Amino acid sequence: MIMNASLALPGGTWTLGDTTVMRFGYGAMQLAGPWVMGPPADPDAARAVLREVVEQGITHIDTSDAYGPRITNDLIRETLHPYPESLFIATKVGANRDAEGGWPPAREPEDLRKQVHENLRALDVEVLDLVNMRMGDTLGLQAGSIAEGMETLADLQREGLIRHLGVSNVTVEQVAEARSIAPIVCVQNMYNLAHRDDDALIDELAADGIAYVPFFPLGGFSPLQSEALSSVAARLNTTPMSVALAWLLRRSPNILLIPGTSSSAHLRENITGAGLQLTDDDIAELDTISA
Repeated sequence: MIMNASLALPGGTWTLGDTTVMRFGYGAMQLAGPWVMGPPADPDAARAVLREVVEQGITHIDTSDAYGPRITNDLIRETLHPYPESLFIATKVGANRDAEGGWPPAREPEDLRKQVHENLRALDVEVLDLVNMRMGDTLGLQAGSIAEGMETLADLQREGLIRHLGVSNVTVEQVAEARSIAPIVCVQNMYNLAHRDDDALIDELAADGIAYVPFFPLGGFSPLQSEALSSVAARLNTTPMSVALAWLLRRSPNILLIPGTSSSAHLRENITGAGLQLTDDDIAELDTISA
């Protein structure tokens, strides 16, 4: 069942480090409560979504122990452990949660080591498949060196606690600095039809076999941009999210999707939507949205 489902997932596959994953993945953030704090209103529904993820053949789950905090990792462990051999779980470090639901940075070496061990315990694994070093803040990118954090994660990788490294919410300069310290297998940044600052970076990473994982596929659109996207979606008899996901898969073969949802039905809708076949004329019209 899983094998047959995976063959139907849009986008095909990409190799993350030493593991081949489906390009259509799943982001677990929405499994936590409001503002990514506390438990979900319906834990059984959250577990059903995770089971549906595996049943649909999705092999790449993105999470973090900061979600909840600990809520999404606990749900993943309780629902899916022992994990299917094909499942690749990516997590991230670099921020904690405060009582008000904020995301204060936590990037000192001792902070990062603590977060890595918390992810290991919560997911009940001996080695984390992928750890992304997250920079910036909730407002976006921030300039600054990523060296100390990457050096700490590279040490943990040499200790055998991390298989692969990546970076998240980073500038082009931080990507280059990270790559000078240790090999990375992915960059996770905000990118969509309306926000395409990383166009050149995506192409550079694709040439080097490095994945690009965009978040907020419908984030930050102006009213005019949203109207243009809705117009294209209406003409194609589909939803703006479907168009946005399908465009991302078409944009470059190294783009991996991690749309999140707390609904099994919505997960299936996203899979179907991402498989939308866009014509060259559709692409040309969609490309005007970024202007």
